Order: sequence, then structure tokens, then C-alpha cells
Amino acid sequence: MLYKIKLKNADDTIVLDANVYEWLTSDPYLAKVDFINNLRKHSSGCAVFQKTWKNADGSFKTETLYLHKVIAEKFLIDTKSKTDNLVGAKNGNKLDCRLENIVYRSRAVASRKRKTSSKTGYTGVYQENQRYRAVISQNGKSMHIGMFDTAEEAALAYNRKSKEIYGDTGKLNVVKRQKGDGTFEEVTA
Repeated sequence: MLYKIKLKNADDTIVLDANVYEWLTSDPYLAKVDFINNLRKHSSGCAVFQKTWKNADGSFKTETLYLHKVIAEKFLIDTKSKTDNLVGAKNGNKLDCRLENIVYRSRAVASRKRKTSSKTGYTGVYQENQRYRAVISQNGKSMHIGMFDTAEEAALAYNRKSKEIYGDTGKLNVVKRQKGDGTFEEVTA
């Protein structure tokens, strides 16, 4: 069974496994601060609990708990290693907090999965005059993949190289392609 919880500051919902929901609502501290009903969408796209406490000396302390990290530390701690120590979402949806979607990964993998800042909207694709260059980084060095007539062709070339070099840990661009009937489909290959 899955639970969907609406966030306080957005129309978005988080998805949780039943056993995770049960723990989040029964843990003494999390229940005391009403953790599950005070989750907000952070600017990073994650679900976060933030509360400011007044200290005895009059100063303030803000407590910040990221939902995916809280879950990973409780249920997946045995998969954490010296290198795989950052928590991420396998499918890229940071509000999908099902245990099967949460994973510990290395800084390098997390960096590859980060949203692109390219003006073309595709990772590793840059416009040069009227053509598009596809590049990928490996071992800290930029590797030229090729020049293409469209950003979409360059994005798909990037995807092929990313799969070749990084396998399942590589980032893939999602390209919208128009089908014969005028509708669009999303492709990565």
C-alpha cells in the first residue's frame, strides 16, 4: 500500500510506502513535531521539514530534515558506503520517497544526474552557430561526441555515449519526438 501526502506549500504530493508512513507517524520525536503534516517543497525539489526553535539564551536554531535522507538513514543505512553516501531518487522524482526509488550514490553519480543548465535544455548539448555540439565529461575531461543539425540529435548522441561510459548511472536526456499522428512521445534512445 502507498500513501500520498500533500505538501504544505505546494499542490505536489509525496509518495511513501506503508511501513515508512507508519514509522514516520509513530516515531516519538517525529510525531511530537508533527513531521508528516509539516512537510514543504524545498527549492531543490525535495520534501523538507523546517522548524525554528528559540533557545534559552534568546537565540534561534533552525532544524532542517530532508524526507528522503530521514528515510534512507532509517531503512537503507546498510547500503551506505564511504563513496556512496549521498541520497538520491532513482527516477529523478525527489517526491517519490518509496524505498525502491531511494538510493545512496556517489558524488560523481549525483553530479551526472543533476538538472542541466544548458540553454538547449539538454545535458551535454550546446549550440554553436546553426549546429549543436554534444560533449560529455569522463574523468574530469570533456570529450567531443559530434556536431549535429538539431539539439535533439545531439541529445540522443549524448545519451548513447552516456550509456556506453556510465551504464545505468549515466544521465539520459528525455527528448520529445513528434509521431506520425501529430502526438508526441518522450524518448531517450
